[in-house]
Amino acid sequence: MAVLTLTLHPAVDQTVTLDRLLPGAVHRARAVRQDAGGKGINVASCLADWGVPVTAMGLLGAENAAPFDALFAAKPITDRCQRHPGSTRVNLKLVDPSGTTDINMDGAPATPASLETLTAALEAAATRGDLVILSGSLPPGCPPDIYARLTAALKARGARVLLDSSGEPLRHALAADILPDILKPNADELAEWHGGPDDPQRIATGLIERGVALIAVSMGDRGALFLTRQEALHARLPAERVESTVGAGDAMVAGLAAALDEGAGLERIARLCTAFAVGKLGRAGPHLPDKSIIEALAAQVETKAFGGEKQ
Repeated sequence: MAVLTLTLHPAVDQTVTLDRLLPGAVHRARAVRQDAGGKGINVASCLADWGVPVTAMGLLGAENAAPFDALFAAKPITDRCQRHPGSTRVNLKLVDPSGTTDINMDGAPATPASLETLTAALEAAATRGDLVILSGSLPPGCPPDIYARLTAALKARGARVLLDSSGEPLRHALAADILPDILKPNADELAEWHGGPDDPQRIATGLIERGVALIAVSMGDRGALFLTRQEALHARLPAERVESTVGAGDAMVAGLAAALDEGAGLERIARLCTAFAVGKLGRAGPHLPDKSIIEALAAQVETKAFGGEKQ
């Protein structure tokens, strides 16, 4: 199984660590770092740390591609990203003891020609049995139904599609006749799509009944839900150390892909996804700790079948 990620709206993540964030005040940064980012890029980076070969595809601005070039050179990531004139957007992450404040910006608009070239390359690269991860927001100029159209085209080629998005792209994807095989929303994204607060399990179950094969719903410190047509599990592991919450959801997506690469069942999927996310919380940037640490975390994850006993 080959794994491909698509990042249409990548970002250079600039993370600034502060003693305390006070609106209107002048702050002195304790630390500053820049990382190649964007959801699919983060997923690819974590998969490479785990040892899963991965191909990254997407749109990068040529003027500030250096962080991405460095990441792809440092890890076993095949770079199939297109470079286009201009700069990749810069996202600001302000980290203090209360959490992370995100200031996300728009990048250069995507042109119809660049999107056509990229999506054609993705469809040509994906073959039967491959896993294609479509994740993140869309750049200006990108049609909101692009994930829906790509899902249909990729599944027609026999590939499996994992979607991690929100807002209009998610709405279009879930309104289509052909749905993604796997979804990884968080609870807020699921509620927004549903039209208001509701039990995440109820919403996810409805999507399973419509034909989605696997759903993982992340719920922050409440853990995550994992559902297939046959099984449903709740998994949780409190984090002992939080270096940065940036990319934790992307690490969970990487855990999904890594477990699927193993041919794992739902119990292993839940444990590995949770361990990836918690392990990522202890590191800045799109990186996992050593494999032995992830496996130790996976063994500590508490899982419970809905209506069942803790395992």
